[in-house]
Amino acid sequence: MRIMIITGSNRANSTSTMLSRYIGKVIESEGHEVTLFDLHVRPLPFYGSHGENDMEIAALKETAMHCDAFVLSTPEYHGSMTGVLKNALDFLGGDQFDSKAVLSVASAGGAVGVSSLTQMQAIVRNMHGINCPEWISIGGANRQFEADGTPSSADVKNRVHRTVPYFLKMAAQLRK
Repeated sequence: MRIMIITGSNRANSTSTMLSRYIGKVIESEGHEVTLFDLHVRPLPFYGSHGENDMEIAALKETAMHCDAFVLSTPEYHGSMTGVLKNALDFLGGDQFDSKAVLSVASAGGAVGVSSLTQMQAIVRNMHGINCPEWISIGGANRQFEADGTPSSADVKNRVHRTVPYFLKMAAQLRK
């Protein structure tokens, strides 16, 4: 399967992006293709502006159209997902998300990023995507990573290794 990961941070080395890269490695180790669309590296113009012909928008839409499932990842800022992730999702819709599995991922300064996760899931429902009932959220001391990008916390690694196979199984069932 082809899995698209959209990382919603506008900072280099954000913990949500590092977690997404690790999730991508786990997905690839299961034999799947991963495309990571990093909104820090590939910024988009504001939705509704005169940037509709932007090459990054075209790449976002094209990759989303041809993937089998999504991972959406964001830091949690003030109880919400980032504006850059919401902006990216505004360029997409049912054409890209309809009947595809979506795993939501967050990194928060506090314990967990539940508010951003529930907001992402509401948006996914409105785009006719299928939310994975599992999600991944890291917070506080669990936001540490080794130099190779592996989470320092055994709990985070275990959560990823429990959740990703569940998500991939769900995605495969939906793509039949």
